[in-house]
Amino acid sequence: MISGLYQGQDGDARLELRIDVDGTRPTGRLSGDVFSVSGATTAYVGSFVVNSPAVRAEGDEARIDGRGAFTFDAPVKDVSVTISHGTGTAVVGGHSYPVAYASPYFRSVLLEQDSVTGTEPFIAYNTGALPCPPGTVARDLGVAEAYAEAGIRLTVAQPGVIPVDGSGADLAWDDAELHHAMTQQFGGFSDAVAWRVWLLVASRHVGGYRGIMFDYNDAHQRQGAAVFYDAIKGGTPQAQRAQLRTYVHELGHAFNLLHSWQKNLATPPQPLGPDGGFGDLSWMNYVQNYRPGGEIGYWSAFPFQFTDPELVHLRHGFYRDVAMGANAFGTGAAEITPFEQPVEDRSGLRLEVRAKEWFGFGEPVVVELKLSATGEPRTTHSHLHPDTEFTQICITRPDGRTLLYQPMMRHCVDSSNEVRLDAGNPAMYRSAYIGHGRDGHYFQQPGEYHVRGQYIAADGSRIVSPSCLVRVRYPVSADDHQVAELMLGEEQGKLFSLLGSDSPSLRAGNEALDELIDRHGGHRLAVYARMVKGLNAERGFKALTPGKRLRIRPPDPKQGIEQLTEVARDATIDNITLNMVMRRLARAEARQGDLGRANAVMDEMVTVFEAKGVNPIVMAQIRRQAELTKTALSAEA
Repeated sequence: MISGLYQGQDGDARLELRIDVDGTRPTGRLSGDVFSVSGATTAYVGSFVVNSPAVRAEGDEARIDGRGAFTFDAPVKDVSVTISHGTGTAVVGGHSYPVAYASPYFRSVLLEQDSVTGTEPFIAYNTGALPCPPGTVARDLGVAEAYAEAGIRLTVAQPGVIPVDGSGADLAWDDAELHHAMTQQFGGFSDAVAWRVWLLVASRHVGGYRGIMFDYNDAHQRQGAAVFYDAIKGGTPQAQRAQLRTYVHELGHAFNLLHSWQKNLATPPQPLGPDGGFGDLSWMNYVQNYRPGGEIGYWSAFPFQFTDPELVHLRHGFYRDVAMGANAFGTGAAEITPFEQPVEDRSGLRLEVRAKEWFGFGEPVVVELKLSATGEPRTTHSHLHPDTEFTQICITRPDGRTLLYQPMMRHCVDSSNEVRLDAGNPAMYRSAYIGHGRDGHYFQQPGEYHVRGQYIAADGSRIVSPSCLVRVRYPVSADDHQVAELMLGEEQGKLFSLLGSDSPSLRAGNEALDELIDRHGGHRLAVYARMVKGLNAERGFKALTPGKRLRIRPPDPKQGIEQLTEVARDATIDNITLNMVMRRLARAEARQGDLGRANAVMDEMVTVFEAKGVNPIVMAQIRRQAELTKTALSAEA
């Protein structure tokens, strides 16, 4: 057997060579990365892969030849490798390297794992503890073992435990706090590509998610993930099995693996597996969405491994497409073809994207998504927001280029959450801020944009919306120009995505919003700065310090009330955002000790939406929501 990692150097050129032609699940490929060595420094040059090499054995010697695909301009495209007793010669791009066997693993990654006090990190699951597919070997499988079976060595550093100062262990985390935790964790790392990933075992997420892959637009792409203990905890075989899948799944995103049904959105696009990807028996699929058979069908057939194409990516993907901190999730800026309506649509569902008549230059672009039944009642899932990845948004700019909206954080909603659309509940609505994401600001110039949505229903149907026109007006006055400059900074975009943050890494963005309120408080766009500042003040904030201690900043209801009261009086924000703002304002009043005023805010919310002429079914939902909020605040008080 000759498969594995080989290394060699000739002069200032170094080669890491991966031979994958025999052994466990061979992909029949040859690949490698080329580096340039200068003194005590090493720089990446490029990668190559031979997808269908010819393999010949002559006595103790093996020869592998084929045509390579290169990321750099190689003068010769043919690759030739000769191996005998663990050593040999590799000719790559016209350059000859002496090589020697280094490891049975194709790649090695350091996993740093920290857990919050009160959580119990997953260790291992015995795959024979529950019925599994015929022929599946029962074994104790941990996260490192699962990746080892894929040919990836995952070395787990000494786990850390994060103590909690001033609060109990049952802590709900939001995206802003997780973003800050990661900036602290990676603050001491060099701004460079590294085979290193961080996993945080937290208690729970405010959205109820099982896991999240940190992904935002700075130098640290795909380097951190979190799993939420409260959503997956338990000592039963079922719970242990679910924990294994969640851990492997979230770390898979760090290796640049997309969800099974999203691979056509990669750059370049990858083919989808059976049933639009939902038929993949993969760590990267959602259990409840597997077809055929859902969760029962998945576990009865899942062999606890990655699919063959995923294996090829992990072992032979180009260096920058796999290594943490390099190419962005999905690779590149995700320029795509605008979503097209299906040739035939018998789903019984209709998706609409709505926007107000125009936006000011620099104004956060918020759209409303509406999913409705077109005839007979339909049951589907409720994940309509584009941050959950069952819904995608494409944006065609004034210059004709189309981009896929990519959220800063990638929420894994691998749990069933059904909704029935019928006469009593004909539609569901979501409000989505799409002005900023992983690729920065999407509406950076005045003009006309065309926005389409695509919703992937519970049965796999892909529902495409008609195009929604989004107009961004040119600034008129000097104030308009100055306000736009204060709104369009990169850190400000992150603050709008996160609905505020205490993170020192976003200090300049917070200062810009403070300046906007102080100097341009009467401008129509100042309401958005007040909203971000008010929402952040109203909640507490968990900060993970460089010394890995968790400190809690308590809510500041007075500041929250001051800012959110102004926002609630503004007529320019959309209805769904207004609803959220008023409920948070009520919570601030209750935390201030004025439960009567909190209830009055909820009564006022009902009156405001009645005056807007909201349709009776939605109005009934708002009334119920107001009463439930009153009850919850009274119980909390």
